[in-house]
Amino acid sequence: MTYTTAALLGVVVVVAIDLFVLRTRLVTRLVFWATYPIIFTFQLISNGILTGREIVVYDPAAIIGWRLVHAPVEDLLFGFALVLLTLSIWITLGRRGIQRTPAAGDGSALLRRLRN
Repeated sequence: MTYTTAALLGVVVVVAIDLFVLRTRLVTRLVFWATYPIIFTFQLISNGILTGREIVVYDPAAIIGWRLVHAPVEDLLFGFALVLLTLSIWITLGRRGIQRTPAAGDGSALLRRLRN
């Protein structure tokens, strides 16, 4: 399976999970699409750095070859799928009442000493 196929399959599966399994329907909401450019911008910056400096290198036979800020477009598809799945799960857990109030714990020993 090529990277392109895996990326496209990932997007299709996650959109199906969003619409039919978890039923959060984020992809149908204007607020999702209005805020996604923020995520997209930072994804381009980080991918551009990693691929532009050749920290991450892709096999040309496994990708389409289209690049945006040095990164293959497949990375943008994977990023979309990861963000959508994470938000869908987060909304689902919130609807079920799992940890409605933030409770990160007491923190480190250093923080406890600073509080006292």
